[in-house]
Amino acid sequence: MAQYSRLEVAQVMKDTGLVPLFFNSDIETSKKVLKACYDGGARLLEFTARGDFALEVFTALTKYAIAELPGMIMGVGSVTDAAAASLYMQNGANFIVTPVLREDIALVCNRRKVLWSPGCGSLTEIARAEELGCEIVKLFPGGIYGPDFVKAIKGPCQWTSIMPTGGVSPTRENLEGWFNAGATCVGMGSKLIAKDANGNFDLDKIESMTKQALDIIKDLRS
Repeated sequence: MAQYSRLEVAQVMKDTGLVPLFFNSDIETSKKVLKACYDGGARLLEFTARGDFALEVFTALTKYAIAELPGMIMGVGSVTDAAAASLYMQNGANFIVTPVLREDIALVCNRRKVLWSPGCGSLTEIARAEELGCEIVKLFPGGIYGPDFVKAIKGPCQWTSIMPTGGVSPTRENLEGWFNAGATCVGMGSKLIAKDANGNFDLDKIESMTKQALDIIKDLRS
């Protein structure tokens, strides 16, 4: 069961402006990355379900977050069908992120009042997602469309909340482009979840860059 309602999750997305995302098949390694994001100030994490036994890792991470990281909202990404979405929600997912717009996922998430954020690439898809109850639309792949796309959408549809994912980095120049264009929040993966020269997660850098990104976002909004 989700610990947070979709409206609570949407509000935290809007307030913090950042959703880190990553996948790793090792539970203990994943806990360390989650803790680094949390210590940097992130209060949401999208665990991307891109490998075998991802459900087992996500379930362990969610239990860890509930026990050790107060206020950390766990969600899952790269979900492509309603059955998978249901399994993750039964194992504590507070939000579901998808690379595509699928109405079957909308139905099962709405039934449980869990926030779902579908990947959309056109105004028609965005409008359909909102008709299906979507609070925050994922623009994916964000780097292909760019901030100008967000700005153009916000012109006729000022009520639309957009989360670009892909092509987002924790630099002031990049974040300024997105938030000045009207993005509600951003999803950030490999540019934030840093690795060292040996391919291991650089936990200190992940923490510092998370804090830096959140500070930049806060400053841009002030």
